[in-house]
Amino acid sequence: MEPIGWGSIIARMAIQFWPVWAALIVTYAVSITYKRRLGLYGKLFDSPIGMVGFGIVMFWVFTAFFADLIITHDPLAQLSGLKNKSPGIPTPDGSAYPYYLLGGDNLARDVFSRMVMGARRVLAIAPAATAFAFMVGITLGLPAGYFAGKLDTGLSFLANLVLAFPVILLFYLLVTPEIRDTGIPVVLAAVLFIFPVIFMVTLLNSRFFTAPSKRNLYVGVTLVIGLWAYSGLAFNADPLGVWSMEPNLLNVFVAVVFVNAPTVFRIVRGLVLDLRSRDYVAAGQTRGEGPWYIMLWEILPNARGPLIVDFCLRIGYTTILLGTLGFFGLGVSPESPDWGSTINDGRRLLSIFPHPAVVPALALMSLVLGLNLLADGLREESLKD
Repeated sequence: MEPIGWGSIIARMAIQFWPVWAALIVTYAVSITYKRRLGLYGKLFDSPIGMVGFGIVMFWVFTAFFADLIITHDPLAQLSGLKNKSPGIPTPDGSAYPYYLLGGDNLARDVFSRMVMGARRVLAIAPAATAFAFMVGITLGLPAGYFAGKLDTGLSFLANLVLAFPVILLFYLLVTPEIRDTGIPVVLAAVLFIFPVIFMVTLLNSRFFTAPSKRNLYVGVTLVIGLWAYSGLAFNADPLGVWSMEPNLLNVFVAVVFVNAPTVFRIVRGLVLDLRSRDYVAAGQTRGEGPWYIMLWEILPNARGPLIVDFCLRIGYTTILLGTLGFFGLGVSPESPDWGSTINDGRRLLSIFPHPAVVPALALMSLVLGLNLLADGLREESLKD
């Protein structure tokens, strides 16, 4: 068989992505039809920039979800004779797919399949770690801004202490294999991973405080599930094996949460310092509402616009940082198809065989671009509220 040209390569890749196209069509059709009932998310479809950004982000989200259907070869499999081969090269008889659509890398692995599976690796870490960082920042930032005083001074000092370190250097220190032997990642996980449980329990307790039966049920279920997940994620002690995190992933996850949480804390604190003087806060205090109810159900919803925008941007920053760590060989695992590791593997022969490094670099760039455009669209629409 002869190699195929770029026209055939693009057409074949488009066919491989058919589950993504179908999911995007359904998502856009439903969202546009019911956009007036979907709040800020629905308003996003009034912004051309937001729609483009949302489309790019969801393309990669659906790619990660349907990766097993999209890939043409095992991303770790090596086929003889296809080392550093150009895009469109035929594969040996009996292979899962007749071509390496985007060529082979320095270990004769399929670049297209590694790029697709790399989206799953990135999107399995960046959004979840950013969400954890937001729960830590919100849980500490709300009382710091609302009560101020010594609590604010102490928490702000700790946040500034972490932020005083260069981000890349701090990431590098937290994810090195040697740091695992010290037990520091487990200690940080034990401290940081409890905050989502505290946040959800406080949220439900403040909301249903006047309805004890509902409060006890919701808080009890949250505690059972939350502490179950906490034991598995932080200590790998889940007896059922549902929740677990391998050591390399734990290092990276903890590093992302630890580095991002102080910045989120400062943003939340600043918003609360401004919003606590509003009339609706004074009205809630007059009605006898508790401090946590006011913080979580009066102030926090009115701060959602900037926080949602920052959440999108922070996922982009985290994606870049994860790519940087992978590039330096500090990713989840050496053979992982994450984009940073793949770029690092391909850079050594960049001047001769550019495709193994350029393909994941373009994927990384497009995801971050989509997140930035999505954040711009959300900011534009949130300002209209």
